[in-house]
Amino acid sequence: MKRLLSWLMSGVVMASLLLTLLLPPAAQAAELRNIADDKMAERGDKVDLNNSSVRAFQQFPGLYPTLAGKIVLGGPYDNVDDVLKLELTSRQKELFEKYKANFTVTPPSIALNEGFDRINDGVYR
Repeated sequence: MKRLLSWLMSGVVMASLLLTLLLPPAAQAAELRNIADDKMAERGDKVDLNNSSVRAFQQFPGLYPTLAGKIVLGGPYDNVDDVLKLELTSRQKELFEKYKANFTVTPPSIALNEGFDRINDGVYR
């Protein structure tokens, strides 16, 4: 009985290996896409104000961490200009206006906003 079971298990393993070799890589990649990947593709190279973490603002001098934290906690936004409705100093408004073209707004997605991931997304240097 043990031999029969081992033969069957090895047959299943071999069949799965052959299937992965015969299946085209594009089909495998399509199965691996999820909601977060689609949402990130939708925003392009811009920072999504409703779905990005604080660390996404590091590329803009002066925004990280204080203003970035205010922006992340102040959402969700209907458009980019809604950020200016927050309680910001004149300097913060000036900085935001400077980089405004680098931001976009898409509907919030639970796949990217669950828990406190937008404040501390666990990416450390």
